[in-house]
Amino acid sequence: MTAATPRTGWRECSLGNLMDISHGYAFKGEFFSEEPTDHILLTPGNFKIGGGFKADKLKFYKGDFPTKYILQPNDIVVTMTDLSKEADTLGYSAVVPEIKGKQVLHNQRIGRVKLKSDLADIKFINWVMRTAEYRWHIIGSASGSTVSHTSPARILGYKFMLPPLQEQRAIAAVLSSLDDKIDLLHRQNTTIEALGLAYWRNTFVDNSVSDLQTKPLSKFFQVKTGKKDANHSTPDGGYPFFTCSQDVLKSPTYSFEGHALLLAGNGDFNLKRYNGKFEAYQRTYVLIPNNKFLVGFLYFGMQHHLDDITLGYRGSVINFITKGMIENFEIPIIPDEHNFKQICEFLNEINAKTDSNKLQIDALIKTRDTLLTKLMSGEIEV
Repeated sequence: MTAATPRTGWRECSLGNLMDISHGYAFKGEFFSEEPTDHILLTPGNFKIGGGFKADKLKFYKGDFPTKYILQPNDIVVTMTDLSKEADTLGYSAVVPEIKGKQVLHNQRIGRVKLKSDLADIKFINWVMRTAEYRWHIIGSASGSTVSHTSPARILGYKFMLPPLQEQRAIAAVLSSLDDKIDLLHRQNTTIEALGLAYWRNTFVDNSVSDLQTKPLSKFFQVKTGKKDANHSTPDGGYPFFTCSQDVLKSPTYSFEGHALLLAGNGDFNLKRYNGKFEAYQRTYVLIPNNKFLVGFLYFGMQHHLDDITLGYRGSVINFITKGMIENFEIPIIPDEHNFKQICEFLNEINAKTDSNKLQIDALIKTRDTLLTKLMSGEIEV
């Protein structure tokens, strides 16, 4: 990449000059299915904070619907509302993936982007809607007191500088290649963590030794909670901000430091692991082990027993976790210190591999976001 004269050959335009947005369908809740069907319903929960698509938490639909709401692979879609105050996905865009044997649908909170001009490349438009400037435009014009909303008109009103078509495609290709590398490392970490969880289960459940004992989790760490509300997050914060969402926000401050497990106190009760300085939401439990050597053992053990930890005392899943439910939960250990040490070392090695990938992911994200700003402003060219 070389230095370039800013905005050479570029023109100012609005998204409305280049595309239209159509709402999705109001799918009926009684036809949602817990069992897989041929139709996947795309909702704001499938959008990554910062832009992009995630395939977990997919919803399935078994009712009738107009066929015009079937999305095609590589369509661009955009959210019209927040997922929640803890997981702000308002206005973010994503590319619809190809899911073998499935048709992807979009509900009324999701807009489908259609180009109406041959002056623009659809993949470039997707990156325009992932810039910080576009983000602030959407936030600044949003409505709603509890959950924020936007509209096609507000999105289409966003103005930016449009480069020539060939340069649009080159910019999109560079940024997408970085996204592909980031996605690959995320998928590697998913596989590595699955191996760690399988090893823990094989050791402590499937092939449990005869002298297996249990200890309450309170013996391994103090149970604390974060103190910040969801509005504490900022797009340019320097520290991770853990909330009850699967996504991690950014914070301008930190209140905790060290190896920690972060357990969502409500919502989908996910468990995360982090080492460093961070901030936490007031409904997120912060568990900092007394002995960092036990981090891997505790992380995979709690992952395995997460459903048991969050199960209500009367046998039904409740919508929040209490401090006592965590502290009193009994986790198995092996009294043989030498054997137990080897197990902990192996699980810590698993964590070290995923941490190495996370460092690469963070570096790639920083590179991508820096390039996104500079390429979109015309400061540099491909």
